[in-house]
Amino acid sequence: MKLIIDAMGGDNAPLEIVKGVVESLNARDDFSVILTGQLKAVEEELSKYDYPSDRVEIVDAPEVISMDEHPVEAIRKKKNSSMVVGQLLLKEKKGDAFITFGSTGACLACAQLRVGRIKGIIRPALAPVLPNKNKGVMLIDCGANMDCKPNNLAQFAVMGSIYMEKVVGVENPKVGLASVGTEDAKGNEVTKEALALIREQNLVNFLGNAEGRDIVDRVDVMVSDGFAGNFMMKGLEGFGEFIISTMKKSFTSSLRCKIGALLLKPALKELKQAIDYNAYGGAPLLGIDGVVIKGHGSAKAKTVGPTIDQAIKIVQADVVGIIKENIPKMTVNE
Repeated sequence: MKLIIDAMGGDNAPLEIVKGVVESLNARDDFSVILTGQLKAVEEELSKYDYPSDRVEIVDAPEVISMDEHPVEAIRKKKNSSMVVGQLLLKEKKGDAFITFGSTGACLACAQLRVGRIKGIIRPALAPVLPNKNKGVMLIDCGANMDCKPNNLAQFAVMGSIYMEKVVGVENPKVGLASVGTEDAKGNEVTKEALALIREQNLVNFLGNAEGRDIVDRVDVMVSDGFAGNFMMKGLEGFGEFIISTMKKSFTSSLRCKIGALLLKPALKELKQAIDYNAYGGAPLLGIDGVVIKGHGSAKAKTVGPTIDQAIKIVQADVVGIIKENIPKMTVNE
């Protein structure tokens, strides 16, 4: 399997991206990579490590799209950027998946303009898997579509269910529609229509409306528009960081607390891992005619490995192909 990785995307590129790629290459032998980016910068980082060089190819892409550039303008003007070059390689089937830790907007725009949507999919959706009490919960959408129509949400439900079953291994995933109450009458007009449409399709294990707290253990897929979804995701990330920082402060406040922290160290380590969203990889862009994953912009090397593992699982599960097979069953129109 060959993965295309944007070496220049993210706050810590190319240093942390290359380091993470090398660590993964040395840890498993079932994939190779194409690194897109500024040739000298990427070669310089690679020279710091021992790695299987026969499994690494560098494609020179001298331009870099920054986080604050207008996404569509950047894609059109910077045709030799690591983002555009990488996704064109995916379009040309030179690799099996594309990973970037760069600009979310540019990734979305490039995927739609250069790779293209799956025929029949109205809008693609960013769909990260977040920590919860079970195997994780998919939040779809988390930022690609600020405003959605009922048919968008209905397609998100099907795509999210397919991913959680085939990639995460959740049998018959429980799907909920984000709303302000579990009763059918709750929500706005869009969610009310989406509720009826998802039920009418009868393609997923649909629980109906779900509240924000249900993301912890009641649902495996939370369907939302990108505005509310992004708000939920950032809230969960922030709360997780708050818990960790508060615990660190508490356990170092006195000698007694420090001794207690030493005794609880294994349990605390397990807790930290359980709520660490970085361990779940990036956010796949479902609905695109190819595997595209957007990783966290502040990614460090330890984040790259799980994202590579995620990409390999998505390709092996043929998620794109299964979504294509299910499109005729989705009784929605643009």
